[in-house]
Amino acid sequence: MEPFILTLMYFAIAIVIVIIGLYIFELLTSKYKDWDEVLAGNQAVALSISGKVIGICIVLAFSIYHSSVLTDTLIWGAFGVVLQMVAYLLFELVTRKFSVEEQLHKGNVAVGIITFAVSVGLAFVIGASIT
Repeated sequence: MEPFILTLMYFAIAIVIVIIGLYIFELLTSKYKDWDEVLAGNQAVALSISGKVIGICIVLAFSIYHSSVLTDTLIWGAFGVVLQMVAYLLFELVTRKFSVEEQLHKGNVAVGIITFAVSVGLAFVIGASIT
């Protein structure tokens, strides 16, 4: 019975961390509200959010695999969210020719795909570093 209870606990932790992570990311975007854009059919923003969710979950998956206690998963999950935010801000910084946030708001799917890839790709790097 214990594996089932642990699975439920890891699941609950993952849901909470994803929700908190998405809330924090929403605070980072000042030019638009993520969920309003999704409701309006903005695929670029939807791709960006999807990358963040998958990225956070990848970090959590590595954390669960390498941790023996739930608190380790919480700590690594929170750290993963912070690193994902840093990655997003750095991506915004290095794209000098355009604003990632503005392009996502305009519905530029190409930028949405790249933000998706940055989130997922770096999640694997972050996750692999958890030992």
